[in-house]
Amino acid sequence: MIARFAAAILVLLLFAGQPALAQAPKQPSGDPIRIGLSMALTGSLAVNGKSALLAMQIWVEDTNAKGGLLGRPVKLVYYDDQSNPSLVPGIYTKLLDVDKVDLVVSGYATNIAAPAMPVVIAHNMNFISLFALDINEEFKYPRYFSMLPVGPDPRPAISEGFFDIIKANKDKMGLKTIALAVGDGEATRNTADGARINLKKAGLDVVYDRTYPLNTTDFSPVVRSLAATNADIVYISSYPADSVGIIRSANELGLKAKVFGGNLTGPQSTALKTSLGPMLNGIITFDWWLPAQPLRFPGVMEFLTKYQAQAGKEGVDPLGYYIGPWAYADLQVLGDAVEGAKGLDQDKIADYIHHNSFKTVVGDVSFGEKGEWAKSRILTVQFQNIKGTTVDDFRDGKAETVIWPDQYKSGDVILPYSEAHK
Repeated sequence: MIARFAAAILVLLLFAGQPALAQAPKQPSGDPIRIGLSMALTGSLAVNGKSALLAMQIWVEDTNAKGGLLGRPVKLVYYDDQSNPSLVPGIYTKLLDVDKVDLVVSGYATNIAAPAMPVVIAHNMNFISLFALDINEEFKYPRYFSMLPVGPDPRPAISEGFFDIIKANKDKMGLKTIALAVGDGEATRNTADGARINLKKAGLDVVYDRTYPLNTTDFSPVVRSLAATNADIVYISSYPADSVGIIRSANELGLKAKVFGGNLTGPQSTALKTSLGPMLNGIITFDWWLPAQPLRFPGVMEFLTKYQAQAGKEGVDPLGYYIGPWAYADLQVLGDAVEGAKGLDQDKIADYIHHNSFKTVVGDVSFGEKGEWAKSRILTVQFQNIKGTTVDDFRDGKAETVIWPDQYKSGDVILPYSEAHK
């Protein structure tokens, strides 16, 4: 008896003053909270859609490992929209009327998010879009929120940096004329509208301004028309497939513009970067995030470690810089709003999003009246010094030089285009 008492005293003494062991998060239980969405898993947008879906699935895994939302597990319910806007209304009708999901978010891209809006509005649901440009300008829906850092005036915001570079070099380089080629889609038309605002402020003369059909496969006539104008600046507003076609044609035909770039969507993704390699050199366009030190917000590198470990198996963008962090942050905002609203009431969730700032892997996010970011944060980049076509040629963002804004600048622009395109 005395020996057992002494042993017990010894155990107490050994553990006295020691910190309590951290308790594991309580496992979520009950019916899952289901988040519905369409996603481009096939078709022209799939290169980014599949990457976005993986990022969202990692958020679900992370959230459930931490106890879920409201103590319940989280589950994604999704369908392939095949990059086809006409399929989107039917998908969201099924999600809301048949699957009866608790929450909805958009798939990837403006052309996919916009067709979902009437269905979402009819059901009075909150809707966070992923890389959709200014689609609430028409609807003015108070439960709409955008995961895209374009700020309260989205259309001119994307090309603001491009034209600031033009203005800074206008006299030195003799930049007077501009030619525009615009894909005939909602996002590309919207960004071209913004470019027209900015080019007027820059005092440029427009010598060519045409749209081309999105089913265009041979871009040689487009590039020949642009080249025939002898414009100092060639500005493109394009989707991934046409970006590739235009860049290849520009290389084959030897485009001689002093400045070449604009709003080319696609070269931000690793698959397209590695397919084009040195053909990208000299192009000036936008990007949303790169692993530069000022942009390494809390949690983003940990997310990318998980993403890159799964990317090969899933057959998606191996680096995930372009859309991965944003798709994860999209659901971070939604999840935090559900917890903040203490339930699934759509009015309370919307009110919480409108009146709070969110800490995400892409930094602090808050939303303005129209549901866009309260403040823009867009990078203007130039592809420089690309030697090869491997993933390592683009790892750590080393092939993209941030040339605007000064807060994130990592190098200087090289002009004319031919000089950087060596």
